[in-house]
Amino acid sequence: MRISIDERLPEPVFLQVSTQIREAVKSGELKPDTPLPTIRQLAAELQINPNTVAKAYRLLERDAVIETRGGKGSFVHHDGRKHSRVDIGARAAPVLAQTVAALRALGLTDSEIRNAFASVMKG
Repeated sequence: MRISIDERLPEPVFLQVSTQIREAVKSGELKPDTPLPTIRQLAAELQINPNTVAKAYRLLERDAVIETRGGKGSFVHHDGRKHSRVDIGARAAPVLAQTVAALRALGLTDSEIRNAFASVMKG
């Protein structure tokens, strides 16, 4: 499996990593019990901060797509394929990032954007 990062995307890097791993599990490219690179290995390969990879792994572990086995590393969960359906949060983040960027381009401050978001969420 090859993971690639596109810095031009509004999607945060940790979500790009987790989404690509999730898709590889979902497609069967990564099978149950397949070991994943260590956090440091993947961070070095992608030339990103290890904390970014750790955040992606935590998200995947939370969703039971992968599991960490103490001292042995991270592996595809035995039910990972079943659990690898699309993460709603991952789908929302890029849309929100684009919206925030558009509002900033219109001259709104972050405070004004937060207030508008809160107002919309109240319905």
